[in-house]
Amino acid sequence: MHEGDLPMPVHPNVTAETEIVAVGGSLTTATLRWAYATGSFPMPLDVNDAESAGYAWFSPQPRAVLTSPGMHVSRSLRKSMRGFTTSIDAAFPQVLAGCADPSRPHSWITRNYLEVYLDLAARGEAHSVEVWRGQDLVGGLIAVELGGLVCADSKFRRVTDASKAAVARLSAEVFGRPDGERRLIDAQWPTRHLVSLGFQSWPRSRYLREIRRLRKLPPVLGPAQ
Repeated sequence: MHEGDLPMPVHPNVTAETEIVAVGGSLTTATLRWAYATGSFPMPLDVNDAESAGYAWFSPQPRAVLTSPGMHVSRSLRKSMRGFTTSIDAAFPQVLAGCADPSRPHSWITRNYLEVYLDLAARGEAHSVEVWRGQDLVGGLIAVELGGLVCADSKFRRVTDASKAAVARLSAEVFGRPDGERRLIDAQWPTRHLVSLGFQSWPRSRYLREIRRLRKLPPVLGPAQ
């Protein structure tokens, strides 16, 4: 990775409340890996002009995380999910396209992002969860796996509860293993919706400590198909 690819720190005295920790740099496979390994991730500086605005690199305070035993599936959601089937890495480009749909509010997945995610998928480091109703793709999510850390970056739905079904399948894959209690799913910023699914709000300091340990674990999602 060339030095010019890396973003520049915003200020040497980043406080606990600061979320934008760097700006600029290039969005490449290498810099995205670097970001996840250091507890940050890039977003366009201007979502209304995402293709040309450049990037800010965020490290949320607090951080939304899901740990073992995993996602809380309500009775009503369990009933709704009976109408779906799910798969892993069966249609990564289609799920990525659904997440990047420019008609969605605040769409942030730029052409550059698309190239990087497709490269990571080809390397077996990015994965998709597909949600199907019959033969129709009705929802899904994309995630990047770094050892025992799974970064759930974006999800979409075309019918009610399809994106929740995608999170439930991802949760089952990550935490349903013998060492599932050692793993973590990151969802960036805490929201009321995520809390209802069982996500916790962790201080950034705790998250940064944990990812150093998580990176040493073997991945569980396996190579992309």
